[in-house]
Amino acid sequence: MSEDLREMLTDGAVHEGDVVTGEVTSVDDSGVTVALSHGFEGVISAQELSAIPGTDASQVLKVGDSVTAVVTKVDMESGQVALSKRRAEQSEAWARMQAQFESQAAFEIQVRDVVKGGLVADVGVRAFIPASLVDRRFVEDLKEFKGQTLKVKVVELDPEKNKLILSRRAVLEEEQESRVQELMEKLQPGEVIEGVVQRLTDFGAFVDVGGADGLVHISELSHTHVEHPSDVVKEGDHVKVRVLRVDPDAGKISLSIKSAQPEPWEEFATEFHPGDVVDGVVKRVVDFGAFVELRPGLEGLVHVSQISNEHVAQASDVLEPGQEVKVRVLSVEPERKRISLSMKEDNGGGAREQQPRRREPRRQPERQVDTSSGTGATLGDLFGDLFKK
Repeated sequence: MSEDLREMLTDGAVHEGDVVTGEVTSVDDSGVTVALSHGFEGVISAQELSAIPGTDASQVLKVGDSVTAVVTKVDMESGQVALSKRRAEQSEAWARMQAQFESQAAFEIQVRDVVKGGLVADVGVRAFIPASLVDRRFVEDLKEFKGQTLKVKVVELDPEKNKLILSRRAVLEEEQESRVQELMEKLQPGEVIEGVVQRLTDFGAFVDVGGADGLVHISELSHTHVEHPSDVVKEGDHVKVRVLRVDPDAGKISLSIKSAQPEPWEEFATEFHPGDVVDGVVKRVVDFGAFVELRPGLEGLVHVSQISNEHVAQASDVLEPGQEVKVRVLSVEPERKRISLSMKEDNGGGAREQQPRRREPRRQPERQVDTSSGTGATLGDLFGDLFKK
């Protein structure tokens, strides 16, 4: 070390605790060398570069960068000045994070590492994003986020415990809520739009219609009866839906797949004419007859008087749901959305090759009459002689 530099150090030109600024002259695995004013050389060790232990120096600084650091030690023998970029940033960082927490404004961070349970970032102090706050949905592998720039919010901080918790999920949910409100202002009841099935429940299907999920109730999935939504759609399906209702205050959108499809009467009714003999399936049985499905969603009524040439008291005596039948069209009334059918035979060959069989009542077992006298002899044995006279 030169006498001039030793004299400057001795005179106290650089003190521990001073905040100094210099230019990075070299970067290696051990840390960073910084050229300070008056010819001093400062060294920032790897552990003093970042709030994240084990951070690669080249990820933080490069040659030519200007850096501000705190003087942690002055070595009179070598003339080197130990610096800490981490300490210089801490005080300012906590003040900045406190302001972010109070304003709840979103800001960007870069993910430095993936650890058990979440992500780690350096914002002047160590910041942690728990796995549950990384996304709106569960993330299987967090490694995909390493090195990424994410928009986050401060949800918890405690400088004394060196604790800073960030949330990306809070930002995503806020953005989602904004998209939902914007979408609801645009959606109009009655319009038909495209969507993607997101998830199924016992009572219906949730469909994404451009940033917001709307519910298609199970009764609005199809013109035919649906036992479970999975019988009609599956997750990932692209579907057309009609907007039924929009409730911005409740954040709810009611949709219908059924209403976005042609009415069965519009699609199939013109296929049928009086006298036609067609196949169908019994869908419902009531006291006055049976409803037979001719095409999906299109049903006709076989009145109880038209089930058989023989008298039928109740349709359920002869028919049951799911039964395949052959019927003859009696009349078609599009304006009333009604088709009358018959299963009776007619002189022209009839609607059926044979009449439906009546369900036979369960026969009671014949009662056995004990004709024995209790003595081991039958009545014939005891009174046979009387019949001979």
